[in-house]
Amino acid sequence: MEIDQSKVSETKTAYISMEIGLESNIPTYSGGLGVLAGDTVRSAADLEIPMVGVCLCYSSGYFYQLFNERGEQKEKEIEWSFFYEFDKVEKPIEMKIEDKELKVSAWLYRVVGQSGHVVPIYLLTTEVEGNEPWKQKLTGSLYDSTSKWNRIVQEMILGIGGVKLLNSLGYKNIDTYHMNEGHGAFSTVELYKNLNEDLEHVKQKCAFTTHTPVPAGHDRFNQELVRKIFQDRFPPKLLEIGSENNELNMTLLAMNCSRYINAVAQKHGETTREMFPNHDIDAITNGIHLPFWVSKPIKNIFDRKWPNWKANPDVLSNAIEIDDLELFDAHLENKFNLINYQKGHSWNLLDEELITLGFARRFATYKRAVLIFHDLDRLGEICKGEVQFIFAGKAHPRDQAGKEYIKKIFEAGEYLYDNYGVKVVLMENYNIDLAHMLVSGVDVWLNYPERYREASGTSGMKAALNGVLNFSVLDGWWIEGYKMKKESGWAIGKFPEEYKEGENINDWERDANEIYDILEDEIIPTYMNHDEWLFKCKNAIALASYFNTHRMIEEYAKRAYNLKKQKPWKYEVS
Repeated sequence: MEIDQSKVSETKTAYISMEIGLESNIPTYSGGLGVLAGDTVRSAADLEIPMVGVCLCYSSGYFYQLFNERGEQKEKEIEWSFFYEFDKVEKPIEMKIEDKELKVSAWLYRVVGQSGHVVPIYLLTTEVEGNEPWKQKLTGSLYDSTSKWNRIVQEMILGIGGVKLLNSLGYKNIDTYHMNEGHGAFSTVELYKNLNEDLEHVKQKCAFTTHTPVPAGHDRFNQELVRKIFQDRFPPKLLEIGSENNELNMTLLAMNCSRYINAVAQKHGETTREMFPNHDIDAITNGIHLPFWVSKPIKNIFDRKWPNWKANPDVLSNAIEIDDLELFDAHLENKFNLINYQKGHSWNLLDEELITLGFARRFATYKRAVLIFHDLDRLGEICKGEVQFIFAGKAHPRDQAGKEYIKKIFEAGEYLYDNYGVKVVLMENYNIDLAHMLVSGVDVWLNYPERYREASGTSGMKAALNGVLNFSVLDGWWIEGYKMKKESGWAIGKFPEEYKEGENINDWERDANEIYDILEDEIIPTYMNHDEWLFKCKNAIALASYFNTHRMIEEYAKRAYNLKKQKPWKYEVS
């Protein structure tokens, strides 16, 4: 593998993430965090940010999802046989796990921007000659939850191995190590050693983004286990500042070793500051990579109307100018594509004429996938002959409650179909390819998590880009999006500031009844009025002028990376 050393020396930012969604068939992602990371590096390449990415290479991926006839999720390992498409780092680095030497190598994937600028992504692997078989399996599965030992070791490979590998490849001029969630926080251990145990110097080198207020997103490890795995190699100072209640908290470690910390939406910023009141926490609202997520029919409209829209997403604020018939035809093509795909992957065939509501995300219980089925008979009466549903998503293999939600959707679908003829389809193996079809092919995008636990929710941005209307609780990005363009969809419930102290903000019955009211009184009647519906669709598209990763990465460049813009798109250290 040949590396352009002039480009290596110019690289100023290292983006360290446990998952990066590069392509649908490359199993380096499980959900929104990884997909966002993929969009981030794509925009970094487009805008010529001097960045390098580090991730793990999971030979078995996350898992391939199947459902049986009872709606039970079954998992199969993924066989990844795409290595021949990548360059191999020929000289592995070495690191220690307990008292054992471990070799870590990498595959190189290149993200090429619109101008030809390359952001290299190094996918770390322990499938290296010389490693014993058990060592070669350490990077086998994404979020290996076999034991806490496995999880710590994977995060050591990402953080410590990532910094070591970059140093070995000549990336000596990195000014910012951007830890995308706490999984990469062990990079601070290697930096602390390299920078003569100067904590302030480490802080000046690090930035940290937290993506969730949900406890499961903040890894905690027993100190004794950390000491056992690191032996005497974990700096006592870092263990002290990263720990609480005798546990190493990876979020605290990252925060206390960073000069810059941010959340991923304005409301998420407020929530995170309440969780960590002793830290200065900024907020940069997430976005999506528009050229990657726009459907072909919608892209054709943009290309004709605004030839420079990819470089200048601001022009999409003029989406109201799109011709109604063009937009209608484009959406119809997307809807046909989705339903044609669904017909080949499901026994229950959807109808192109009906309003199609889509829900697709991880089946974590706080996302309340089954909320809409709270009163099946009322839902059936409202939807018969008018509305159909399509669901997709994975539950973590060890998340039994999430798996129960999948079964409940199957059961609710059978009841609604048998009693009201209302179709509910659950698609297997939700991935990037299926997401492309869903966010452009449904008519309405559903999202109703427990309030203020949805840090951002980028799937709704992808739907809006493609003229699909959001129907969501006011949380994450939708608080900002709905304030900007109320005609771009519907809000479930009130704005955060409108709830009274002590009020139950996540009352299932109240939220379900509001969903039914809006569906019956607003969504179905509006769908019958083509002019009004298309007006809303155009307002939804206009949101993409702000909710994109070009705007987002430019904010990171200024606030987190200390880069300044050079005309036209070039960045350098300020």
